[in-house]
Amino acid sequence: MHRGGIKPANKEETAMYIFDIKRYAINDGPGIRTTLFMKGCPLRCVWCHNPESWTAQPQLLYKKSKCMGCSTCVAACPEHLLGLTPDGIRFTQPSTSCQLCGRCTDSCPTTALEICGCKYTMNELMAEVEKERSIMEDSGGGVTLCGGEPLMHPEYTLELLRELGRRGFHRTVDTTLYATAEVAEAVANECELLLVDLKLMDPEKHRLYTGVGNALILQNIRLLADMGKHMLIRIPLIDGVNADDDNIEATARFLSSLTPHPSPLTIHLLPYHDVGKDKHRRMLPPSAYNPQGFPLAVPSEELQHHCAALLETHGFHVVIGG
Repeated sequence: MHRGGIKPANKEETAMYIFDIKRYAINDGPGIRTTLFMKGCPLRCVWCHNPESWTAQPQLLYKKSKCMGCSTCVAACPEHLLGLTPDGIRFTQPSTSCQLCGRCTDSCPTTALEICGCKYTMNELMAEVEKERSIMEDSGGGVTLCGGEPLMHPEYTLELLRELGRRGFHRTVDTTLYATAEVAEAVANECELLLVDLKLMDPEKHRLYTGVGNALILQNIRLLADMGKHMLIRIPLIDGVNADDDNIEATARFLSSLTPHPSPLTIHLLPYHDVGKDKHRRMLPPSAYNPQGFPLAVPSEELQHHCAALLETHGFHVVIGG
């Protein structure tokens, strides 16, 4: 059996769905980086700005502002699933029948329709990563795996990290750590840095806003701290959700209880934004942004600095943004 019980992926056969490759990234780890966005996420955060990452499979996206209403996509669909409605192109029959053959997107003269999620073999993905090698090396950067949730696909993620390691790239994983301890440990052993989302400390509120509890996340943070892994904590700071004294103090108490780091633990506060609204509208069929209508607000600069000051009193290095 493979060490750790996780079945290894065959490098020659490994193929993963990537929905974006972000080059020259400067906020996803040290230096200038190439960030690979993997499809699939077990969380459903109401403020999610990458809802196209939720499903692990490719899907259709539609941008109404680019649509001419020519109906060429409707005519091109071999399953006759699409129709032109007052709201633009929509599925007129269950979307589960769509085979994502690409004929609708190929026929669209304005690229209003596109398939989100492209399957890459390991060799194809490495060819993309290698394009920016000199820039990454000169800046002290590397490659970041993001999503979605990279830990949702442990076999692919581990093989990808190992291949990047063999090629000498600095490896960062942006993760919620919502995974088994076995997966979290295995991934942590194959990267140099973990960017860990810590959204809420109250388990019921965490479930309310993300669709899952936080017990696994907190357990894995503690596990990796005990292993001495290099982590950077990132908190999406949302007025009305978690930018309150109770949550910030609870966060500080939890992080203070971890195995001490050789240097102060860094926490990034990421002020809320709602750029994901348009992405929700673009999905076919469309999804609702914050369907429960929770009060989500951008924290004022005063509130941002107040939360930072609370954390700093516990000895943490705090950065707003990034």
